[in-house]
Amino acid sequence: MSDKLLSNGNQVTNVSCLLLPLLGTTLVVPNVTVAEMAPMTPVQEVAGTPDWFVGFYHWRNQKVPLLSYEVLNGGARYPLNPLGRIAVLNNTGVNPNLPFIAVATQGIPRMARIGEEDIAENEEIARGSFDLMRVKVGVEELVIPDIAALEASCLEVIGE
Repeated sequence: MSDKLLSNGNQVTNVSCLLLPLLGTTLVVPNVTVAEMAPMTPVQEVAGTPDWFVGFYHWRNQKVPLLSYEVLNGGARYPLNPLGRIAVLNNTGVNPNLPFIAVATQGIPRMARIGEEDIAENEEIARGSFDLMRVKVGVEELVIPDIAALEASCLEVIGE
């Protein structure tokens, strides 16, 4: 995330990001990672799946695997927040048969422009299995998720 981007030959050292509120933490992802922030609607549950696999979210005539990031990282299962949103994430290329995955959030995300100089790895807090990195941006503690690992876990469950 802190890599420099090139724009018209000039170096740009900040990235437009979304901060996704979860229970007890906030994910930070580049805007381009998020296909859409969608409203919370009923989810098609799937019997016999792990607790973290909430079910399928119907989005734009597609069935998108919906997961609970908190449960994947060892937290307890909780009911979906009806005031939350669904973050539909673009795939990273792990498998072309899985173009999107979705993460249930606990509220409305907010935008932030994060510069390379604004971000520092937070090694004081242990990373969860699906945390790429824990960072501090100003006084906020945020998590950069390992989206490729999330996709791989979804693929294991849905059998692709």
